[in-house]
Amino acid sequence: MGSEFRTGFIAALAAYLLWGALPLYFRALDHIRPDEMLAHRIVWSVPTGLAVVALARSWRTLRALLTLRRLAWLVLSAGLIGANWMVYIWAVSVERVTEASLGYYINPLVSVLMGRILFAERLRPAQWISVGIATTGVVILTVGLGYLPWVALFLCFTFAFYGAVRKHIAVDGRAGFAVEAAILAPAAGLWLAHLVSSGQIGPMGQGGWDVFLLIAAGPITAVPLICFTIAAQRLALSTIGMMQYIAPSLQFAIAVLVFGERFTQIHAVAFGFIWLALVIFTTDSLVGSAKARRLARAARLA
Repeated sequence: MGSEFRTGFIAALAAYLLWGALPLYFRALDHIRPDEMLAHRIVWSVPTGLAVVALARSWRTLRALLTLRRLAWLVLSAGLIGANWMVYIWAVSVERVTEASLGYYINPLVSVLMGRILFAERLRPAQWISVGIATTGVVILTVGLGYLPWVALFLCFTFAFYGAVRKHIAVDGRAGFAVEAAILAPAAGLWLAHLVSSGQIGPMGQGGWDVFLLIAAGPITAVPLICFTIAAQRLALSTIGMMQYIAPSLQFAIAVLVFGERFTQIHAVAFGFIWLALVIFTTDSLVGSAKARRLARAARLA
C-alpha cells in the first residue's frame, strides 16, 4: 500500500465516521432554526479554516487559489456544499434522517458513475449491475411512499458533484475549505444579523451550552470535509464510493435505534435493494483490487 493511498484511506475513514455521528450533534441543537444553524455553521467555519491553514503553514497554497479560474470552481463547490448542508440540517430537524441516510447510501454509486463519465474511470459489469439494483430500490421507495425521496436524491447528487468538482481542481483540502467558507460567509453573516436585529433569534441561540455548541460547528464541519478533500485527491472516485457507506450506516442506526424514526416495510424492501447493490459493488471492488495488485507484482518480477 503506497503512502498516498494510505493517507487517502485514513482521511476518508475519518471523514465518514465523523459524518456518520453528525445527526447527534444537530439533534442536540434542534431548537435552533435550520437557516440559523446553517449560518452559524458557515460563519464559524471561517476562523476554523484559517486556523487549520495557519497550523499547516499553507498560506502560500491559499494565495495560489486566488485566481479567477480556481475561484470560479470554488464558488461552484461552495454553493453545492452549502445547499447540501441546508437540506441535511432541515432533514434532521424534521426527523427525516432515515431518508437522508438513503441519499448517502446511493451516493457511492453516483460517484462511480461520475468517475466513469467525468474522469474515464472504467466500470466492470458487476458495478453496472450494482447501479441498476440501487436504482430499482429508489423506484420501489418512490412508488411505495407515493412521493419522490427528494431529500435523499438532493443530498446524493449535490455531494457527488461536490466531490467531482474538488477532484477536478485538485486544490489543497485545508486551503480550499477556508476559501469556500469565506465565499459563503458574507451571506451567512448578513442573514444572522437580519435575524438578530429583527428579534427573531438571539445572537448565540439560547445561551449557555448553545454558545459552545454553535462555535463547535466550525471544527465539526471543517475536520471531516478537509479529510474528505484530502482523500478525493489521493483515491479514485470508485474507492471513495466504496468506503462511503460507513457514514449512512451510522446515520441509519442512529435514526432508527436512537431517534425512533419509522422504518416501514417499504423502507425495508428499498433499503434491501440498496444494501444488496453495495454488497455486490464492494465485493467486486475488493476482488478487482486484489487482482490488480497480483498483476502489478507479476509485472515487477518479470
